[in-house]
Amino acid sequence: MMRSVPTLVLLSSLGLTFSATAQTARADGATIALHGNARGAPACVTCHGAQGEGMPANGFPRLAGLNAGYLQTQLDAFANGQRANAMMTPIAQTLSVDERAELARYYGGLGGSTAAVSVPNPDSAGARLALKGRWSHGLPACVQCHGATGAGVGTVFPALAGQSALYIENQLRNWQQNTRPPGPMGLMKTIASKLSAADIQSVAAYFAALPAGGPVPESTP
Repeated sequence: MMRSVPTLVLLSSLGLTFSATAQTARADGATIALHGNARGAPACVTCHGAQGEGMPANGFPRLAGLNAGYLQTQLDAFANGQRANAMMTPIAQTLSVDERAELARYYGGLGGSTAAVSVPNPDSAGARLALKGRWSHGLPACVQCHGATGAGVGTVFPALAGQSALYIENQLRNWQQNTRPPGPMGLMKTIASKLSAADIQSVAAYFAALPAGGPVPESTP
């Protein structure tokens, strides 16, 4: 019995070492965002901006303030191949499940900008689609699912207000071309299929002009 004591101590020490190593290998969300991780993931700020504000001109989306559950779902989808993207798929695959969760929480906890990029025209075609839809073509108003201010609802419907117009356009085209999963009940694929190129450009411009989390102006009758 006495000879087993050193063995138990050794095993206990090894257990602590393995635990510490695992904790060290898993980077926290802020570290990954600013510096990447040890397995080759680049710093998120390279494309998504120092404060998660995105790079609108390049179509890189704003991440700051998006729902953490939504962000994690998208990272998981990139990692397991459900959502394909030449840049994001290999990056997500270098992140562990825990790191993806940490990163989602980090960006979900950042505040979005409250300043509008420009003043959206409440009477534009994009505003009408966003606020009223086009029921004659079976198109519901965007705000019915994405919230009255475009700030998003839960883990399924992301914030659109203040998002990159080019990013919104690209995602709607991806749904049209079947290169992005259709989402719950195939809703976004169905909606996108009914939008013209002009519709896509107009509704994307409308939401991009709104402040993140800010009010949606009412359109006139």
